[in-house]
Amino acid sequence: MRIRGKQPDVPAPESPWNEIVPGLWMGGHEFRGRSGRPELAVVRDEFDVVQTLLRLPGYGPDPGVEHHVWPIPDGPLDGTQLAGVIRLARAANEALDSGRRVLVRCYHGYNRSGLVVAHALVQRGHAAPDEVIRLIRARRSAWALHNELFVEYLRAGLTTVRLLEELAE
Repeated sequence: MRIRGKQPDVPAPESPWNEIVPGLWMGGHEFRGRSGRPELAVVRDEFDVVQTLLRLPGYGPDPGVEHHVWPIPDGPLDGTQLAGVIRLARAANEALDSGRRVLVRCYHGYNRSGLVVAHALVQRGHAAPDEVIRLIRARRSAWALHNELFVEYLRAGLTTVRLLEELAE
């Protein structure tokens, strides 16, 4: 499966983060500012919970903001990495259920964050994977979830993919 995220022509998003459904936001560490040049997407206290899939120093959030860090590649994931994605999606849903604002972020806010957000929405019963993917692309960017492997993970179901991955190890 091809992972288009490795292509150098993937444009930076136009905003640091976007609301996908009420309270659930998807974003990155860099975006294209009004000048057209890259700007840093630094989180302060805009969110109650921040989930970071690619940790870069100096990008926040502020002290006191609940922060979960689970670095994963924008490529094939092993069973442990998939388990972490599943846990983050569950934590995002628990935070949403308690009325908290959640940001899930990676570098551009396209693939890794998209995987967590999409899985969370499928688990909430929001819609089937393909509908959730369309929603994310409409709200974040047409480039969201352009990693075809992650799309296949979502279609198969992350729990199933994790079990198959662990059997293959």
